[in-house]
Amino acid sequence: MLVPAAAFAQTIDTHTTPPPVPSEGGDQAQADQQAMPAQPADPKGDQPVIPDSQFDAALPPITDDIEAPLEPIQQNGPLLPVSPLPTATGQANSEQPSVDVEQQDQSIVQEQQAASGELQQPLQPLSTFDTVPLQTVADQENAEKTPQVNYDVVVNGLNAIGLDDQFHDLSALYDGKGKAENGTMVEARAKQDEGLAVRLMRSIGYYDATALSTIEREPNQPGRVRVIVSATPGQLYRLGTIAIDAQPTVPDDLIRNALTLHTGEPIKAAKVEGAEANVSLVLPQQGYPFAKLGTRDIVLDDETYTGDYTLPVDTGPRSSFGAFRLRGKNPVFSEKHIALLARFKPGDLYDVREVDDLRKALVATGLFSTASVRPVKTGEPGPDGTEIADLQVRQVAGPPRTLAATAGYSTGEGFKLEGSWTHRNLFPPEGALILTGTAGSQEQGASATFRRSNAGRRDKTFSLGLALDHNNYDAYDAFTSTLSVRWAYDSTPLWQKKLTYAYGAELVGTNESVYDFDKGERVRRTYGILALPGQVLFDRSDDLLNPTRGYRLKLNLSPETSVQGAVHPYARTMVEATGYYPVMDNLVLAGRARAGSILGIDRNALAPSRRYYGGGGGSVRGYGYQRLGPFDPNGDPIGGRSLNEFSIEARYRFGNYGIVPFLDGGNAYESSMPQFDHLHFGAGIGGRLYTNFGPLRIDVATPLNPRKGDGRIALYISIGQAF
Repeated sequence: MLVPAAAFAQTIDTHTTPPPVPSEGGDQAQADQQAMPAQPADPKGDQPVIPDSQFDAALPPITDDIEAPLEPIQQNGPLLPVSPLPTATGQANSEQPSVDVEQQDQSIVQEQQAASGELQQPLQPLSTFDTVPLQTVADQENAEKTPQVNYDVVVNGLNAIGLDDQFHDLSALYDGKGKAENGTMVEARAKQDEGLAVRLMRSIGYYDATALSTIEREPNQPGRVRVIVSATPGQLYRLGTIAIDAQPTVPDDLIRNALTLHTGEPIKAAKVEGAEANVSLVLPQQGYPFAKLGTRDIVLDDETYTGDYTLPVDTGPRSSFGAFRLRGKNPVFSEKHIALLARFKPGDLYDVREVDDLRKALVATGLFSTASVRPVKTGEPGPDGTEIADLQVRQVAGPPRTLAATAGYSTGEGFKLEGSWTHRNLFPPEGALILTGTAGSQEQGASATFRRSNAGRRDKTFSLGLALDHNNYDAYDAFTSTLSVRWAYDSTPLWQKKLTYAYGAELVGTNESVYDFDKGERVRRTYGILALPGQVLFDRSDDLLNPTRGYRLKLNLSPETSVQGAVHPYARTMVEATGYYPVMDNLVLAGRARAGSILGIDRNALAPSRRYYGGGGGSVRGYGYQRLGPFDPNGDPIGGRSLNEFSIEARYRFGNYGIVPFLDGGNAYESSMPQFDHLHFGAGIGGRLYTNFGPLRIDVATPLNPRKGDGRIALYISIGQAF
């Protein structure tokens, strides 16, 4: 700011002595000023600072050329006289050296040249600077003293149209839980919730909706405010005319029936998007794999409060299945084997559900890291006026080998560890070699199995196996070798079938200890057994590993011939039923009943390993493994020719955990038909840890009517439910 000469002179005249330096405190400053001694008056204080003659001589000459540059002021001498600094008593120090003006000017020039050189240097990168602001102690104290704003939220106008809960879930104000750092933050949240309220109202048809937020102080509550969000829905808009812009389809009303919108209903965004998604889903299921939906157009009329809806659809050609095209290096499967997995034939009307099913079948083989199936246009005519659409199958092979291990423990069987090595495609296509080993306190063994999956038919399996086992139980001690062949049509984790079956043949050679009642002692005998086992299962449950509703019926029948001194033909049968009833979302009642019978052979002529026994983790819990049924004079179980059992469980689940109280009952009998007397009961409680491969089961049980020699507590640890 420019200061008038008179004022500037007056300022100079009135300040004849330098003002005192203020101290840190106001009171202290006044005290210091009062304590300072008075300065003597300047005798030249009423004279000009610079004489007029000296000032005029310093001015450059002025030319008539107005374009000429101004001449610099020559520094022949200082404009202002340099006086020696006053001492503490106000007098000049006569010993203080005077300032050399020329030396001072030369120093200034050198500093300017040095500064000019620095300006010519390149700028330093921004990343080399410390951009973290300094935080002083005062800043920290002020931050700690900053008052927090508490607020209450009041929402008006949304509850009447059913949006109050949805607003609460998405609101920034509610998300802040009634606290904010300052008022600006509260205001920002309120503005954000204004927009949220408008979007929610428009999403259900209130396109003239407005919202306003206000902030009020709470009376008698310092630091607390009330935020009021007032929503005004306005008039509800409804659908007017509904038009579809598309090529003709078969049938003609295919798209209109799939578009589940009706004139007169509110224009709700979720309903409109759901209807359009249904069109995108239905068209590929009805022969239109290349259908594409355009951008909808809704024209609102603010006089009638209606919206005319138009949906453009490019249906593409109506198509039928063609051939398979393989893509990828070193494809795992040929076109022939892929056709075996497909549930459709060339010429069938295209259905995307069948394509998804084929992709899942490829994934289920476990041989791919990536497998995809997508339609490709051919332009070739197909049956019934369709166009052929080939399927491009992309195969990326994954690791074919797998190592697996399981471990378990139960009273009576002890510890058991099983490991396996599998090569799923050693004999293409899907010819697997499986090597297994078992190490346990009472069971040891090894086996080799060849298995062909999808053998001649999807989900049909052929297997050929050789197994060597040693089982050392109280009932018998057996060294067994088994050669088996089996065909099975089974459920898989991806496709649980209602009806499955299995059949095959077994050739068994076993050397076992058996109690000889004629000799009154245990002896070892060798048995040769030929069996033709078969199984049928009718499954109406909702899950293979952890069912919660439905039932299962299973029948096992195995005609067998035992050779031990003489030929003894007989038949082993077992029927089993299980049911599951959901009492509530997290509580399921599960029950099981089964009965078995061996017909056509005397018990003493039957190999001990082929007899029926009760007790254990998969039977009547609380009793030792195989310890329900007849005993020999030494107190060891000898098994029977019939069996009956039942179990009931209450499976309560909370999150990934569960508690299961249970009651089991049953017995094994010497007769060929099961009896329903002399039942033994066991009860207990179990814990479940639910994983992605099935529940981990830990059960603790006790016998309710124990016999001499039965333990008080039995423990069972395994994977999967008891039944």
